Amino acid sequence: MLSPISWRTPPQQYGPWEWVVSLLTERLVEQGIEISLFATGDSQTSANLRWVVPQPYSENLEIDPKVAECLHISLLFEQADDFDIIHNQFDFLPLTYSKLVKTPVLTTIHGFSSPKIVPVYQKYNHHCFYVAISKANRHPDLNYIDTIPHGIPIEDYPFQKKEGDYLLFLGRIHHDKGTYEAICLAKQVKIPLIIVGIIQDKDYFDKFIAKHIDNKSIIYMGSVGQSQKIEILAGARALLHLINFEEPFGLSVVEAMACGTPVIALNKGSMSEIIIDGKTGFLLNNLDEAASKISNLSTISRAKCREHVEKNFSVEIMVQRYIEVYQKIIAIRK
Repeated sequence: MLSPISWRTPPQQYGPWEWVVSLLTERLVEQGIEISLFATGDSQTSANLRWVVPQPYSENLEIDPKVAECLHISLLFEQADDFDIIHNQFDFLPLTYSKLVKTPVLTTIHGFSSPKIVPVYQKYNHHCFYVAISKANRHPDLNYIDTIPHGIPIEDYPFQKKEGDYLLFLGRIHHDKGTYEAICLAKQVKIPLIIVGIIQDKDYFDKFIAKHIDNKSIIYMGSVGQSQKIEILAGARALLHLINFEEPFGLSVVEAMACGTPVIALNKGSMSEIIIDGKTGFLLNNLDEAASKISNLSTISRAKCREHVEKNFSVEIMVQRYIEVYQKIIAIRK
């Protein structure tokens, strides 16, 4: 299992890819599958941890990301014969090693950071195996062995029956994620907004976000750990996901609903695959619809939100589907 090394696996705070890798790895080990996890040296796992980079490069600025990535990826591929399958969760770069080894390479495509990376996936389209995390994020020029949505450990998310008294933005602070739009909506409906997430775009934060933070109506909590994040999710009236891009998946959306918290989202990317409009939240065609949906939140059953995640986005479902993909790949390559 090849994890990214921007953050620890699992991350201490932010790091969605690393978190998914950890969830999958630990549950596979519980199933009796022998796993070697290639991650940062400070990662926590019950698998066989192999590492060359001691710390995440996003936490230690002395580490050169490109050098670290090259050493990290090569460590795995130089041992490729030891494994039945290489599961790449590290984006496109490891694909360039794939024809140098006999071991089949499965890549979970967590999203396309830019159209410029697609040619790499296209080059190895008939040599490697690809899993999409949503139907919306499937590229028309690529072949996929399956589409497997992310799953979460639902037992870790307490169900909150009572509606909260604040709105929540949870995610990286960036134009793509719609932080400013969430602030505007909260001010319009006069409900406090809590903002949780790393500042990914400092210029955006300084220009559009910082001036609104008063720690009363608009509260910025920074990046928080998993337990505090879950507590904030459970206590919210709704999660605002007013995105400005085609969202590949949206873990925070699933996490919110697991707590019973409905989601108000712009209908972009995978949102219609995750949210049942009018049942577990509201899908907006435009921002003008948002305020009226806030007043209709009482029509959403928080129990139905929880039930929806239990039926479709549990970590158990995700793990079983990956096991089926592994078995299929091994059968193909025999």
